[in-house]
Amino acid sequence: MKRTNHKRIIVTGAGRGIGRAIALELARSGHSVALASRTEAQVQAVADEIAAADGTAIAVPTDVTSQASVEELVSHTRERFGGIDVVVNNAGSFQTIGPTWETDPESFWTDLTINLRGPYLLCRAVIPRMIEQGGGTIINMIGGGAAGPLPYGNAYGTSKAGLTRFTETLAEELKGHHIAVFATNPGLVRTEMTELQLTTDAGKKWMTRIAELFEEGADRPPTDAARLIRALVEGDYFELTGRQFGPDDDPATVAADTDRILREDLRTLRFR
Repeated sequence: MKRTNHKRIIVTGAGRGIGRAIALELARSGHSVALASRTEAQVQAVADEIAAADGTAIAVPTDVTSQASVEELVSHTRERFGGIDVVVNNAGSFQTIGPTWETDPESFWTDLTINLRGPYLLCRAVIPRMIEQGGGTIINMIGGGAAGPLPYGNAYGTSKAGLTRFTETLAEELKGHHIAVFATNPGLVRTEMTELQLTTDAGKKWMTRIAELFEEGADRPPTDAARLIRALVEGDYFELTGRQFGPDDDPATVAADTDRILREDLRTLRFR
């Protein structure tokens, strides 16, 4: 496993919002970042921004729901960087809003496909390479609906609950290969995705609590999530694989409590 501070990293959904903030934070810290998104213009703009600051990044237009596209992302990244040390599964979709029985089946399934099939395909493609290298880190973005009901956002919540279980199961499978798998929650962040909940007719009708939270100032900047991801990337937290971290967490402080976390089985991704 590569032990220097420099990491070769794939970030999905890197063209905007939280993914963009993560990519910029990692590049500023000296890491090489492959920017994946369906929208080429967006990831190219982020890559250009990183290059202008003397960072290292490549823009790789990617459909995370396509096996061929994801495998090309992994192949291209390995070719350019010589390997892959970290994957950040950030790409997400929250298009389906409303009572479950009134939602469009194709829209519902699209959210599940992007939010769950996407991370699965990327993990499936990159893990054999990480095993060959002797280790790595996978970070999955869980978020709203992962641990409780998300009324009128059932597709998103169901997909994040599935990703939560996927994350812990994968962590158990990969312990013997020194590949750490973490779940992170960015908190409420104003992005194009949350704007749908504020501006669309469905969002205004069914997701009123989101607007209230924004009015109360409960949202947080995407840079909080970016700093958390950087800390997980740069530290050695393998003993906490399969655990979750939130936007208020300092992984180093959490790690200082590792013995108690393991003894009392805290920060788990399971129902109590």
